[in-house]
Amino acid sequence: METEFNKNTIIFSGVDPLSVPLTLDCGQAFRWSEKSNGEWHGVACGKAVDISQNDGELIIRGSFCEGDEALWAEYFDLGRDYGKICEKLKTDSHLKTAIDAYPGIRILKQEPWEALCSFIISQNNNIPRIKGIIERLCLNFGEDLGGGDFTFPTAEKLSALTVDDLAPLRSGFRAKYIIDAAQKVASGEVDLKKLSSCDIDEAREELIKIKGVGAKVAECALLYGCGRVDAFPVDVWVRRIMAELYPEGLPECCNGVEGIAQQYLFHWRRNVE
Repeated sequence: METEFNKNTIIFSGVDPLSVPLTLDCGQAFRWSEKSNGEWHGVACGKAVDISQNDGELIIRGSFCEGDEALWAEYFDLGRDYGKICEKLKTDSHLKTAIDAYPGIRILKQEPWEALCSFIISQNNNIPRIKGIIERLCLNFGEDLGGGDFTFPTAEKLSALTVDDLAPLRSGFRAKYIIDAAQKVASGEVDLKKLSSCDIDEAREELIKIKGVGAKVAECALLYGCGRVDAFPVDVWVRRIMAELYPEGLPECCNGVEGIAQQYLFHWRRNVE
């Protein structure tokens, strides 16, 4: 992989497999939208950017500082050999069907607090409503980047608020969970920094200290916010997959990359209904 960098554009060439539309719109992140020209606009890594791809190039347009290319390489998990992983997963016939149908999905490495808060919001919710709540959260409490874009508010900012302060979000019962999560993270009672490297069972225990965070939200936070591709979120779709296709558990080819297998199976199963 090669990188070209200037203050307005970062280009990663030789990126394969990668599908920008599938990766940004497969249910793991909620702040991306497709523009009429085919680019994807969103805010991540503290930047408002437009993302596209062309002939193996991942093209990110925005306003950058020296070193930002490393942030985006990490965000798209470009250091991981997905080609090798997918070939291993495809030794299972069901995973082969899923990967061949939707090639190029990667697991985004989002900011841990944003991922945790987003998946607290996602509970018993549909994607359009999740996106709406997160958009209002950023509009009301994030930093203004101009052009109608806002950063995701920090845990420290939200920890000083009350449930009543979150009324404009129209997030219902989730408001009290957002405040509790923000307070525990801001105070250090829940240490998000250690979740990427500690034992995964210890990481799960750390997260479920937060009110409203159960097994599914914890697994999502670990997978999408901490790069723990051995995490395995189970929602209604994945529960069906396991019951129908893997009643004895995932095949051996998934060991250590359960989260990547899950994302392919989830997206495939959700779209063949």
